[in-house]
Amino acid sequence: MAELRKEDQEEIMRQIAVIGGGASGMMAAITAASKGARVVLIEHKDRIGRKILSTGNGRCNFTNTHQEPVCYHSDQFLFPWGIIEKFNAQETISFFLQLGIYSKNRNGYLYPNSDQASAVLDALRMELERLNVEIRTDTQCREIIPGKKGFRIVTDSVEIRADRAILSTGSKAAPVTGSDGSGYDLAKKLGHRIVPVLPALTGLQCEGKFFKAIAGVRANGTVSIWADGECIARDTGELQLANYGISGIPVFQVSRYASRLLYEKKEVSAVLDFMPDFTEEQTAVFLKARAGMRPRKQADQFLIGLFHKKLSDLWVKLSGIPAEKKAGELTAEELKSLTGMIKNFRVRVKAANPYEQAQVCCGGVDTAEVDPDTLESIYVPGVYFAGEILDVDGMCGGYNLQWAWSSGHVAGEAAAAAH
Repeated sequence: MAELRKEDQEEIMRQIAVIGGGASGMMAAITAASKGARVVLIEHKDRIGRKILSTGNGRCNFTNTHQEPVCYHSDQFLFPWGIIEKFNAQETISFFLQLGIYSKNRNGYLYPNSDQASAVLDALRMELERLNVEIRTDTQCREIIPGKKGFRIVTDSVEIRADRAILSTGSKAAPVTGSDGSGYDLAKKLGHRIVPVLPALTGLQCEGKFFKAIAGVRANGTVSIWADGECIARDTGELQLANYGISGIPVFQVSRYASRLLYEKKEVSAVLDFMPDFTEEQTAVFLKARAGMRPRKQADQFLIGLFHKKLSDLWVKLSGIPAEKKAGELTAEELKSLTGMIKNFRVRVKAANPYEQAQVCCGGVDTAEVDPDTLESIYVPGVYFAGEILDVDGMCGGYNLQWAWSSGHVAGEAAAAAH
C-alpha cells in the first residue's frame, strides 16, 4: 500500500462504505443514507457514474416495463428475479420521478423525458449530496479486512473503518468507464468463488473473408447459436453485418451463450435466417415462383428488392451461380442452394468482441454464496454485493440498469438495517 499522506493518516469512521460509484453503488448509497446511515462512497475514477452516460446511446434506457425471469441470467436461474421483485420497474420509475426524472415510454423502454443520460446521473448526484453521502473519488480500494468491530477499508490514500461494506465495483465491460474487474479480487480475498467473467451484449467475430464485402448491411432476421448439434439460444430482430462478423441487438442477446461455449472450448456456429417468417419449404416455393415471374432477369438481379444487393450478390457467388445466368434457367439445385443461404446461413464463431466493446459481462461473484434476500455474503457477515460484480446479466433494453437499481436498493436497505 502507498504511504499515507500526513493529512490522511487519521481514520475515517462510517457506518457503511460503498465501494464502486456506478449505478448500483449510487443506488446503494442513496438507499442506505435515506435510512439514516452515515455513508461514504468510494470510486477509483475521477468521477462517479461515468458508465451511465453511455447507456441507451446517451439517452439512458433506465428500465423496461416488460419484466419476467427470463430477462435475467445467472447460474442460479431464479436468483436475479427474487431481487428484481423486491424493487421492481414501477418502483424504479417512482424513485426517479421523486428525483425529478419524468420518464418517456417507448414500447416499454423507459428513458428520461429529456432524452439525456446526463440528467439521470445529475439527479443521482444531487440526491447523494442532499443525503450528505461523502464521495471520495480517485480512491482505489486495495483490501477489505474484517475485524471484531466492522471492517478496515484499505485504500491507496486513506484507511476507512466501517461497520458494513457494499461491493459494487462492476465487471470488466467497457473498462474506459472504470469497470476494470478489480472488485473480483476483493471478493476472492473474502473467500468468494468467481464464475468465469466473459464479454456479453457484444458482437461476435466469425470466420469468412466475405464479411468485408457485406460490412454495413442491416437486415431483419434470426440468429441462433449452435454447439454439439444443439441450438443453445436464438433471437430475432435487426442483424448488423460487420467486417469482423455479426452484430446488432439479436446478436448481443445471444452473445453471452457464445462466450461461455467458446470458454468451454466448444466449436460454436451462428446460423442466420433472413426470412424468419417463412419455413424453408415456403421460401423454396417463393423463390421458384419469383423466378417464373421475371425469367429473363439475371441471377445477380433476381433478389433485388427482397434483400440487400450485397447479400444477394454474395449468395449467388457462394452458390456457384454465374451472375449473368437467367432466373428462369436456375436449376432446382441452384434454387435449393439459394434457399439454404437465405434460411440457414451458417458461420463459425471465433470469438466474442473484447471487454472494450461489451456492454456487460456474464459471470461474477457466485450467487450461491450470497443471501438471496439481502445480498449479504454468506462467508463474511456485513459485506454485501450489488450490480454487475455478481453473476447476473440482463438482456438489452434497460434490464442491466434495472438490476443495478434493484440490487443496489436491496443491498443498501439491508446494510442500513443491520446492527
